[in-house]
Amino acid sequence: MVYPKIMDVIKYDVCTACGACVSACPAGAIIMGDKAAEIRDPDSLELYTNGAAPNVCEGCLTCSRICPVVDGYFEDEFANVRSFLAAKSNIAGQDGGVTSAIARSLLRQGEIDCVVGITRNEKWETELELFTSAEDVEKAKGTKYTYDSVLSVLRDPFSKYEKIAVIGVPCQAHGARLISENVNDKIVLIVGLLCMESFHQEVMTDEIIPEIMGVKAEDVVKMDFGKGKFWAYTKDGEEHNVPIAKVAPHARNPCHHCNDYTSVFADISVGSVGTPDGWNSVLIRTDAGEKYFKMVESELEFMEDPKPGMFLIEKLTKMKHDNNSAHYLEVCEKFSFDDGGFR
Repeated sequence: MVYPKIMDVIKYDVCTACGACVSACPAGAIIMGDKAAEIRDPDSLELYTNGAAPNVCEGCLTCSRICPVVDGYFEDEFANVRSFLAAKSNIAGQDGGVTSAIARSLLRQGEIDCVVGITRNEKWETELELFTSAEDVEKAKGTKYTYDSVLSVLRDPFSKYEKIAVIGVPCQAHGARLISENVNDKIVLIVGLLCMESFHQEVMTDEIIPEIMGVKAEDVVKMDFGKGKFWAYTKDGEEHNVPIAKVAPHARNPCHHCNDYTSVFADISVGSVGTPDGWNSVLIRTDAGEKYFKMVESELEFMEDPKPGMFLIEKLTKMKHDNNSAHYLEVCEKFSFDDGGFR
């Protein structure tokens, strides 16, 4: 078997689990494991049915061309930012509800056919769901801070739909961009989220919420990072917080090697940093970003020159790079290939 570069990525525990390789592999040879992608072993007798071994790697190396870790990072995350503003919608989302408003409006207008959303139950257990109706989008509102392999569920949509939107954290936006440039042009819009780190589901629900925050998951209505603290808001109106330093070590290991805070590969980046409470920061980066954002402007309220502004976004971006770049470069030295690194 030809040795795909993502085998090194998986071996050294820096697979982001974005799921790009799962959906793009033409042989269906990659599955999403518990915490990382997995290539099926062609020598495993379990794969053989009636003398045939379907769904095993054929050595095309598509997966290596669309892996964010293999592709590497940009040192300057702001070189492609065309405009910065604050916006909010009438959706009661995490802050301004802008990502949900974009998806809802474009589905309603028929400008996109589907978008992957992440829903949760009262225990903060999440599930990936494909939305094709504008009315369903609000079910995914709010940030969960746990990780789901958004791109891994696009295999069927690629065969059924022509205009797909992706909403995801930086590694997912990166993977979506690589898919659109190398494999499949049906992804017409990528909305990236600002992200410092995320957590495995069981870590959040079994450790962080009950043990570190001291509350029951079913009592929590919202979680947030802000002012150097991690916050949990409960049904009784109480606010619970701990220093970020208490929860950061529990982040997924790949997050400690990530050097993308603002989703530099997205068409539109959305976050809650750099704007007043209740507003989203919006960074328009591409022609597609300008095109689709203009289509939804009538459903949003805007604020020009919001405060504290780009200064805070740039500060947190530098913090993430300072914390993670050495870890990432150290792993790159172990790879059996010469890709990776910074551009």
